[in-house]
Amino acid sequence: MDFKTMQKDMVAAMKAKDKVRKEAISSLISAAKKLAIDEGKRDDIPDELVNRAVLKEAKTVKEQVDSCPDDRADLKEEYQKRLDIIMEYAPKMLSAEEVEELLTTKYADVIATKNKGQIMKTVMADLKGKADGKVINQVVAKLCS
Repeated sequence: MDFKTMQKDMVAAMKAKDKVRKEAISSLISAAKKLAIDEGKRDDIPDELVNRAVLKEAKTVKEQVDSCPDDRADLKEEYQKRLDIIMEYAPKMLSAEEVEELLTTKYADVIATKNKGQIMKTVMADLKGKADGKVINQVVAKLCS
């Protein structure tokens, strides 16, 4: 996701007086800026860094939705709207089938060892931010059995 596009979308949300959308995008922008400052890339924020910030923010908001008590429907609905907006900016993740295909073709030699820890260590460096860690873990467990 392009950082400038997010900023333009936030301005559009402010003009439309869409408070929920503006706050959600604002949290993404601040998370991306913080990550950029931490990594010393303050001026020109790369898309990869923005994607990492968006995924991290999405994970946090998803935990809020999941942990919100059912009797607080108003709060849960607000969190869900925020999550939906954040997911618009999240990069497309690989499916379990795509992960399995990638692992069997590119990492066939490592998978042959049947050492789950070694496989995860090798694979996660390449697939981080492209596929959900839980999905990768399930595929690796399936291939090791």
